Amino acid sequence: MFKKILIANRGEIACRVIKTAKKLGIKTVAVYSEADRDALHVELADESVLLGPAPSRESYLVADKIIEACKKTGAEAVHPGYGFLSEKEDFARKVEEAGIVFIGPKHYSIAAMGDKIASKKLANEAKVNTIPGYNDPIESAEQAVRIAKDVGYPVMIKASAGGGGKGLRVAFNDKEAFEGFTSCRNEAKNSFADDRVFIEKFVEEPRHIEIQVLGDAHGNVVYLHERECSIQRRHQKVIEEAPSPFISEATRKAMGEQAVALAKAVKYQSAGTVEFVVGKDQSFYFLEMNTRLQVEHPVTECITGIDLVEQMIRVAAGEKLPFKQGDIKKNGWAIECRINAEDPFRNFLPSTGRLVQFQPPPTSMEAAGPIPDVGVRVDTGVEEGGEIPMFYDSMIAKLIVHGSDRNDAIARMREALNGFVIRGVSSNVPFQSALLGHPKFATGNFNTGFIAEHYPKGFRAEDVPHDDPDFLVVLAAAVSRRQLEHAAGISGQLPGHGAVIREAFTAVIKGEEGRHRHVPVSVGKADGGGLEIVVGERRYALALDWKLGAARAGGTCNGQPFTAQVERTGGVWTRVAHMGLRIDAMVVSPRAAELLKLMPFKAPPDMSRFLLSPMPGLLVDVAVQAGQQVQAGERLAVIEAMKMENILVAVSDGTVAELLATKGASLAVDQPIMRFA
Repeated sequence: MFKKILIANRGEIACRVIKTAKKLGIKTVAVYSEADRDALHVELADESVLLGPAPSRESYLVADKIIEACKKTGAEAVHPGYGFLSEKEDFARKVEEAGIVFIGPKHYSIAAMGDKIASKKLANEAKVNTIPGYNDPIESAEQAVRIAKDVGYPVMIKASAGGGGKGLRVAFNDKEAFEGFTSCRNEAKNSFADDRVFIEKFVEEPRHIEIQVLGDAHGNVVYLHERECSIQRRHQKVIEEAPSPFISEATRKAMGEQAVALAKAVKYQSAGTVEFVVGKDQSFYFLEMNTRLQVEHPVTECITGIDLVEQMIRVAAGEKLPFKQGDIKKNGWAIECRINAEDPFRNFLPSTGRLVQFQPPPTSMEAAGPIPDVGVRVDTGVEEGGEIPMFYDSMIAKLIVHGSDRNDAIARMREALNGFVIRGVSSNVPFQSALLGHPKFATGNFNTGFIAEHYPKGFRAEDVPHDDPDFLVVLAAAVSRRQLEHAAGISGQLPGHGAVIREAFTAVIKGEEGRHRHVPVSVGKADGGGLEIVVGERRYALALDWKLGAARAGGTCNGQPFTAQVERTGGVWTRVAHMGLRIDAMVVSPRAAELLKLMPFKAPPDMSRFLLSPMPGLLVDVAVQAGQQVQAGERLAVIEAMKMENILVAVSDGTVAELLATKGASLAVDQPIMRFA
């Protein structure tokens, strides 16, 4: 077994690998960029090495620097995590040639599966189901149309080197095939420096289901059941679960056996994932093989009890797999939600900055630890006070639950999301809560088009389902009552002018442009020390467990336990969030509410003549000059944030009056970039 390994990654996956290494008694080396100098993975490792500046192309993607760090620290092996260099054949080969062990598959296995066209041919030879299509590079748009007609619409036009949703188009007719081929080829050339494009049949109502495999250097390969990854937004996974609520035991076995056959065909030694697209009739076809650990590996660990990182390290050290196919169990149900730094109410724009508060829900499972039958686990690479930088992906944490069955897992996940406190940056927690509360998600009746179908205009506050929206009003009233009680207890109040606690209130619920909703509320003491709150005709018995200033509130409402979040905003407003729903409420006397109605609404300043930055990011290009006339749709500027380029275009014809930011500037959200005449 190795004495010291280097983790060639950052964030939560670096922290995850460190935990297993510590369990095995292995020393760890972290590498970091200047932006990650104070990051959690650097703190957790036994030693660390600075790679270079913040951009990954100057730090985490420089193979020679990582190999040099291994030699400098005496690390015998490298774990690449996922992303960055994890699936780069050249890196794996260079590591091996330097006499260092690559904790992953051999370079020739990565090469065989890294090219989508070559991997599909290999899958055919291994008797793995593949989607009908044309597997050689297509030379022209005209040829693409002819092939699409032969295969039969709809078809998928895909870049051979594509990934992450780039270089992918779906065509339903000749026109879309012609245009899709051209744009797909250009995108592939720009993103991957490889413009080879192929075509395959598009499976309607498809589900994305993947099989986890493990192989060793002694020819043993097993599959560890499947993961359901169909809940995706723009081809990026949002929620993953294991097992799948859709496939039968026979389909599971057939998919698993084909995944093993493919892994054996490329002499696979490590953890890997074979991805399939599954039709509504349970027909399944090979998509690609990911020759690395997956982001969603914890759900497989939960249902099997197997530490996948540990097995990767043991296999790399030459050990045999300690189990056979028949030994692998399937216990309970696991779900993972990716908690990302993005604003779901602003079209999921990236959100960077300092984590003013970061309080994950209470956990009962730990990466690299024993797996209980039910529990909550949080994998993260950040801590309170840390920074979410603009240079890397947007993931803050992964929230994983293990339940006795699917309904139990969903309930546990919704409760855990209720208690996940993130302040300082926006997060997708409300969106995750809404997805889990959607009736179609609860039935398991969904496919990869779920989010596009149910949220065609993006995610809005009114899209959040809630069994009882008045509960948030009840909670706001209870919190305000607690604050009043605190104020009434302050000593030194003038006689006749102290805080008086009455029972009649009005909850003013903030609306857009000053259109607030007024809700009469009665708050009184109940027998046993709790509160009795009346909203409309409904009575609520509330026992509130909350301290002044705390972000989390708990207790029981009508005998049912709850967890919610509370924060003070704008001085007088109380923000309450529960099950993805959020309100801003001001709980005041009925007289104060009447006077509030007389207050004029102060409209925000008119910014229509300015181009505003929609997100925090780096201004990488300004495409116009002061005095220049522009037409609607013309490119104005490019902002880069979290590995994404966002092109800002003119919404109407006009003239640029002045530039307010220059190329290379770090922008805040809504910061003006230019003004129009």
